Amino acid sequence: QVQLVESGGGLVQPGGSLRLSCVASGSILSINTMGWYRQAPGKERELVADITRSGSTNYADSVKGRFTISRDNAKNTVYLEMNSVNREDTAVYYCNVVAVTWAVGNYWGQGTQVTVSS
Repeated sequence: QVQLVESGGGLVQPGGSLRLSCVASGSILSINTMGWYRQAPGKERELVADITRSGSTNYADSVKGRFTISRDNAKNTVYLEMNSVNREDTAVYYCNVVAVTWAVGNYWGQGTQVTVSS
């Protein structure tokens, strides 16, 4: 089993910055893709960004140029650096990993709230 613990959410002013972290632990043999999704009230969960083990990244159009995803494979940790945030970035952010234990599984964190408000 894999556990994901997210941190770094909170209240931020428009134009400000925030950094999210997610640490994976458990009986992990390897982690493939790591990513961040978000869900705003009344909307479906959407991909924000993901990153492969080799470092290839993919971003939603709405965050390109503002958010940066990175990972530390030695620490089983993924980060999301959020800059120039706006009110449309307000959502619950979820960490997601595809990890290999006894089989390949898709795992989710519990979510961390990000609120952009003045």
